[in-house]
Amino acid sequence: MREMKMGGKRKRDEGESAAAEEEREVNPQSNKKSQVLPSTIKNKDKRAAVHSKIKHEKKLAKRKKQKDREAKEKKAMDLGEELPPRPVPHTIENQRVPDETICRLDDEELFAGNDADEFSGILKREFTPKILITTCRYNSTRGPAFISELLTVIPNAHYFKRGTYDLKKIVKYANKKEFTSIMVVHTNRREPDALLIIGLPDGPTAHFKLSSLVLRKDIKNHGNPTRHMPELVMTNFTTRLGHRVGRMIQSLFPQDPNFRGRRVVTFHNQRDFIFFRHHRYIFDQKEIKPLDGKSKNKEDKEKKEKKLGKVFTRLQECGPRFTLKLVSLQHGTFDTKGGEFEWVHKPEMDTSRRRFFL
Repeated sequence: MREMKMGGKRKRDEGESAAAEEEREVNPQSNKKSQVLPSTIKNKDKRAAVHSKIKHEKKLAKRKKQKDREAKEKKAMDLGEELPPRPVPHTIENQRVPDETICRLDDEELFAGNDADEFSGILKREFTPKILITTCRYNSTRGPAFISELLTVIPNAHYFKRGTYDLKKIVKYANKKEFTSIMVVHTNRREPDALLIIGLPDGPTAHFKLSSLVLRKDIKNHGNPTRHMPELVMTNFTTRLGHRVGRMIQSLFPQDPNFRGRRVVTFHNQRDFIFFRHHRYIFDQKEIKPLDGKSKNKEDKEKKEKKLGKVFTRLQECGPRFTLKLVSLQHGTFDTKGGEFEWVHKPEMDTSRRRFFL
């Protein structure tokens, strides 16, 4: 009886294993789920071996997909058919959480607001911007070095020492002297860490966190900027808040660029980080050695002569280089006690990596 029971148990086990193998062949996803995760293995050597095996399998599968796609494209080209659509890679940008405040081209309310906001006078070239730049009360040597480079970037900017003056008194003085904006560079532990931009005479006030500062002297093969009015490039400010912040930054620069100077100032918004770059573009003519007289083909000589006149464009960074992140946007001029805020960044707002505000 025991032997019969044991034999029956073996037969049942063999039947179950065969059924499991059939299920794996039919449904490969169940096989993936049944794979042992490396994080569950305690032994370090075994865990590393399993991890490398899984990585190798993924690499082979990716290569196989790529070869299949190339074969389909080649077949379609030979037959004169349309190429199969390429898969779009998933990124944080194209998987962004939908936002109701994203600007549209047919938004009449937005364009009507642009004509009536605080920056419309400068952006319509009714008057030129005039900027007052100062520091916090206790600044370091790196702060004024950063300001001296900002003075070369922003035309018609003037530096005033802060001393012991209160910021509200500086705002009153700037209004009397007909300045259009105030920039305050804040330093902490001998490093600039914040930038405050105050629009005059009625605001708004934007507070930015400043990071990743690289001065001109630390940039390899940097160029020296000229006094020409720069071109301004603003990219990816898509929401209502981003549009307002972009117009505020735009109002710091005159709206009549001198293209002969070949200067470009870029503010690029990506994932709510505003990257600042300052370049000048250079036109170079590539020199090719003349062809030897031994060559018998005249067509080759003509092609070489045509290539001599080809012009190449390249960029040369002038510096500085830094990154801004908006902390708050306040109605009116600077007021810490009674000021109303349009927008304030709070930690509880960071619920998803795919949610952006600018």
